[in-house]
Amino acid sequence: MNIMITALTIPLAGTILGSAFVLFMKNGIPSRLQKVLLGFAAGVMVAAAVWSLLIPAMEMSDDMGRWKVAPAIMGFVCGIVFLLTLDQLTPHLHLGDNKPEGPPSGLSRTMMMVLAVTIHNLPEGMAVGAVVAGAIQGDDLISTAGVAAMSVGIAIQNIPEGAIVSIPLRMEGNSRLKSFAIGCLSGIVEPLGAITVILLAAYMMPVIPYLLAFAAGAMLYVVVEELIPEASQGSHSNIATIGFAVGFTLMMSLDVILG
Repeated sequence: MNIMITALTIPLAGTILGSAFVLFMKNGIPSRLQKVLLGFAAGVMVAAAVWSLLIPAMEMSDDMGRWKVAPAIMGFVCGIVFLLTLDQLTPHLHLGDNKPEGPPSGLSRTMMMVLAVTIHNLPEGMAVGAVVAGAIQGDDLISTAGVAAMSVGIAIQNIPEGAIVSIPLRMEGNSRLKSFAIGCLSGIVEPLGAITVILLAAYMMPVIPYLLAFAAGAMLYVVVEELIPEASQGSHSNIATIGFAVGFTLMMSLDVILG
């Protein structure tokens, strides 16, 4: 129980800390810094998807021989399809865009921006939940240290992510306190997603490899559909690559050293 509570609260703390930047920053995030932060978040998520999710999913299926990749493929594809469907059915507005995506709605710009961030954060919570579920059920391939690596890695990338959410909300005309509160609330979906996956795994233990790969697919959908395009807009997009490399290296190191 302690490992679950800790794993769920650390990423949320990162979001809260990042959202707090809006309370003392007078201007918006400089374009170059935002590109670096987006690239960093993408790097962390790609490394987490590979080392913390896809590789363990295949290792758990070693008894299937050369077909051990099957659960990873099935879970990965389902994760992509799930986020694609959620993206199509939910009215949302990406930060920096003027044209909403999804079905027409009467929602405010602020609410649609919050929904976009919610879609983004859900896979991260699912990833933490899948790793925690594996550790709770005693799988030798997922240690307590591995859970800590995933939680800390997600928390680190949630810090700039929280700032990227709350500061644009302030630029939209919301008060500092309201922008901070919305930024914090956008992170609530992560523990909710994690708890859902943990409960599902508790009743269906053989599905853990599928859940790990499902979370990986959902995370990589967000990276390819949202983070990379936003980081590549305009000039100096190559600086986002540096952020990606730093985030990828950091998460890979955390997983290998701690896991």
